[in-house]
Amino acid sequence: MVVANNPHLNACAIVGIGATEFSRNSGRSELTLATEAAVAAAADAGVAVSDIDGMVRCDMDFVQHNALADALGLPNLSFWSDVGVGGGAPAAMVGQAVAAIMSGQASTVLVYRALNGRTGARYGQGDGQGAEGGGGGSYLEYFSPYGLNTPGQMWSMLARRHMVEFGTTSEHLAHIAMTCRENANANPLAQMHGRPMTMDDYLASPMLTDPLRLFDYCIETDGAVALIVTSLERARDLPQPPAVIRAVAQGVQAGMQPGIAFPSMMRASLTTMPSAPTAARLYARAGMTPADIDVAQFYDCFTMTALIQLEDYGFCAKGEGGPFAASGAIRRGGSIPINTAGGHLSEGYLHGVNHILEGVRQIRGTSTSQVEGAEVSLVTSGLPIATSAMILTKGVL
Repeated sequence: MVVANNPHLNACAIVGIGATEFSRNSGRSELTLATEAAVAAAADAGVAVSDIDGMVRCDMDFVQHNALADALGLPNLSFWSDVGVGGGAPAAMVGQAVAAIMSGQASTVLVYRALNGRTGARYGQGDGQGAEGGGGGSYLEYFSPYGLNTPGQMWSMLARRHMVEFGTTSEHLAHIAMTCRENANANPLAQMHGRPMTMDDYLASPMLTDPLRLFDYCIETDGAVALIVTSLERARDLPQPPAVIRAVAQGVQAGMQPGIAFPSMMRASLTTMPSAPTAARLYARAGMTPADIDVAQFYDCFTMTALIQLEDYGFCAKGEGGPFAASGAIRRGGSIPINTAGGHLSEGYLHGVNHILEGVRQIRGTSTSQVEGAEVSLVTSGLPIATSAMILTKGVL
């Protein structure tokens, strides 16, 4: 393997994971959810909560690090960080934890995301300026007067463009939704557990933003996820098998737009995303290629989001994501099983951090849809303005 200059190669690991239930009504504040997940992650890692000396949060999380530090009673918090933009943050949040550990600013870093996404801030609902979340300078004023107010509307236009350019069909998208649902039905903690989906079910679901149907959308979720990151040297002395952080990367495309989503519609091409340059950077840092990946957790706020990433991360050629998904390649037993806990489409929408949770489970061998012999797990974060991704491995490969 030829590895590009990568000082963080195999330096750190995720050693603890914790989560609340994923539900439509948590009945608890986001601070309470974050605290519950953090305590669970520390217990899973076999460390005392008081050992946590670093903290990384998403820029859109309503739980500030000082509030969570107070709730946990942390005596020695020495590092904290905010990472965005929005759903593009999760892998980058882990990257920030790695940077803090390698620079000596912290030794045990908590990464968390808490979201009452059904009973609180409903990102999919949209409300003009609030839907974009970018405030001044986001160019939103050029979109909202024409009715572009929700992420679903934007992704429907991206889906239509892909259909026009490459012949992608609704049935192709259905295979992504059905794969996630199949995996969720094996996961008792998934919101869609016990609710199988057929092609007929998918095609009969309401059309929300043509050509995207109800089952092309992620599910609104209340819940929280937390991770504990530490050095690999320390990880070897802890009870859980470490999910070694082989490489992390962030990336944008040339001419990055402001805001969170809508300005990306101004690009010359709508069918290639920042995931393409990020993938190239990630593989170079890891000394790996798509052929080395055993399982992938793709950010799937919509089926189309996952389809584009199948192409951008090199698992099929540009324009072939639809037929590739329909071939069975993304199911367990296929060449690249994806979203093995159900993903955002069927497990729950925790803004991408639950994908890291499942990536760790695959490395540990504890997933409810375990990929046999999985040693390398790809985890990606959201699109379309900026993104991040990482590769986790079972030991130092």
